[in-house]
Amino acid sequence: MANKQNFNEAKAKHLQTLGQYVPIVARVHGENHPEFQDVHTLFDALAKKIKEAGSEVPELNEEFSKLREVTNNYTVPGDVCESYEAVYNMLAKLDQAYQA
Repeated sequence: MANKQNFNEAKAKHLQTLGQYVPIVARVHGENHPEFQDVHTLFDALAKKIKEAGSEVPELNEEFSKLREVTNNYTVPGDVCESYEAVYNMLAKLDQAYQA
């Protein structure tokens, strides 16, 4: 299970920004990168579980596993903007904090 302090720090640092970036990146890049629609769906599920858990760490193994699969371990495509790259980097940091 995740180290609660590490995960809560990563959550506090990245979750709000991800909530802003993910829908925009999906709108801008979704046509050329249909996999990002899956990222959007998985992020929404992950964010909902985190919100419902409050200060506790929810069970997110399935969501992070699917995110790693869909994103090829958060590999940033060569033809995307900095916001797309930032989303993958923040998701990877959340995942790492969860796994720690």
